[in-house]
Amino acid sequence: MITRRTFSVATAAAATSVALSNSLTARAANEQKMADFLFVQTAKKVTFDKTANKMTLVDVAPMTVFFTDRPERVAGNMKTAAFIPFWSEGKDSFKSDPPNADVSILDGSTLKQVVVELQDPQLSGDDLTYTVKVLGGEMPESGRDVSVFIDIIGRPLTPFSYAGVARRSYRRAFYY
Repeated sequence: MITRRTFSVATAAAATSVALSNSLTARAANEQKMADFLFVQTAKKVTFDKTANKMTLVDVAPMTVFFTDRPERVAGNMKTAAFIPFWSEGKDSFKSDPPNADVSILDGSTLKQVVVELQDPQLSGDDLTYTVKVLGGEMPESGRDVSVFIDIIGRPLTPFSYAGVARRSYRRAFYY
């Protein structure tokens, strides 16, 4: 038998539980987790036009690898074509803060390391061209077996940001 006292206590407990749950949900929605994402792109060849400062990754891999460091440990692959929109407008875009990259190139039998700043990516078929600013090393006119390690950039992990929405399906592939 339910008495008024039991009913009142149960109702108060339920109301407190709902209020606490709503408070925690609202707090979680307002907190944006940030993660530092790194990207790796590979290609069979690279060419460099020194007069135009254009680096072209010839036969670039169709997938770009991304990953984070601890504590998130998110890793996955995304289509290279889906990587290009990270240069779109916005305060957390690559356009507003161009990333640095380490370019590892086989030039004959010599491995060359060049540090560059990447800007304005253009994907045409299987070729990806960047305007680059060479920050360290000397970029050869051509090379083979190239890997581009793109420096970290802080991106929100929440689904409320452009970056979060763009990566959400890729994270799901990793988590599930």
